[in-house]
Amino acid sequence: MDIRSVFSLDPRIHFLNHGSFGATPRPVMETYRAWQDRLERQPVLFLGREFEALMLQAREPLAAFIGAETEEVVYVPNATYAVNVIARSIKLEPGQEVLGSNQEYGACEYAWQAVCARAGAVYRRAALEPPFSDPQQMEEALWRQVTPQTKVLFLSHIASPTAAQLPVERLCARARAAGILTVIDGAHALGQIPLNLRALGADFYTSNAHKWLCAPKSAAFLYARREMIPLLQALVVSWGAAAQGQDVLANLLQWPGTHDPSAYLSVPAAIAFQREYGWEERRAACKTRLSQTLEQIQALTGLAALSGEACYTQMAAAPLPGWADLADWKARLYDEFQVEIPLIEWQGHKLARISIQAYNTRADCEALIAGIAHLLKGKP
Repeated sequence: MDIRSVFSLDPRIHFLNHGSFGATPRPVMETYRAWQDRLERQPVLFLGREFEALMLQAREPLAAFIGAETEEVVYVPNATYAVNVIARSIKLEPGQEVLGSNQEYGACEYAWQAVCARAGAVYRRAALEPPFSDPQQMEEALWRQVTPQTKVLFLSHIASPTAAQLPVERLCARARAAGILTVIDGAHALGQIPLNLRALGADFYTSNAHKWLCAPKSAAFLYARREMIPLLQALVVSWGAAAQGQDVLANLLQWPGTHDPSAYLSVPAAIAFQREYGWEERRAACKTRLSQTLEQIQALTGLAALSGEACYTQMAAAPLPGWADLADWKARLYDEFQVEIPLIEWQGHKLARISIQAYNTRADCEALIAGIAHLLKGKP
């Protein structure tokens, strides 16, 4: 079937930016609105007496989907929020360092820089240079930059600016052996690549459900390996501080005060939607379409690929010429070719970050290719 018909996206726009905020299919939105309606019919019953049981029912299928225990997972609004919880909970000493890569998401870097500044610690970026094609080479390049002062290894599973998939499973194993805490920002991972957090081995992991899983906006999770849960502290101390029982993570973070949990409660519907529509096969088709598009752009620009096929799935970055005016190109791609896509400058590289979701057609990719071909004619 034409999967695009179940999304509410503007049919006039070639939407190649799923990676920024995602897009939610109508069946999942119907579930979301049904939860909102139920909340409004009897708010006191819903929030005062049913909330905990409903949240547990929503956490169980998510935990099974990501290979974790239910007690190790809690819903949060977004991955940036989760990173703030983790960063503000870990006790850093003067001179210790948090090591990220040069591909981390800016908002999360600001969180680490703030806590490091207060503690007299250091946030440092490990250099990781393209091409990103050999996971083992990336692993070694990152690990060489670990020092005796490294207390925390903070890495993206799929990097925001370059879309490169980092070899986090191997790095988590090495870090644990060295006594280093691992915090993985998997904002782009859930729904784009299979997750098994037990096998991955991170101490802490977060991902957005509202991106590639296609859940409603403001749905994400924070995972803490069972042994690490006692390290965490709430950003907002609320009624959970007095709660008893073994579900410590939920007691700590699940109730920051009155809020609408409808997006969280809709995540199981997003998981069910992707299973019903054969998302595994659709992801493979998306990667094929993305690979073809990257090859065509590379043929136009003559620039080497940023990542090899082993290091991307549904999102990748295509290098653009250094003379490109990214603000102008982005505006013209949208205004003249109706292409919605982020153009990014990273470490001196100018990039078009392309997201291919199941609703994207060949026509979407052809519009981008035509737009870039046209813009390249304006070479100074």
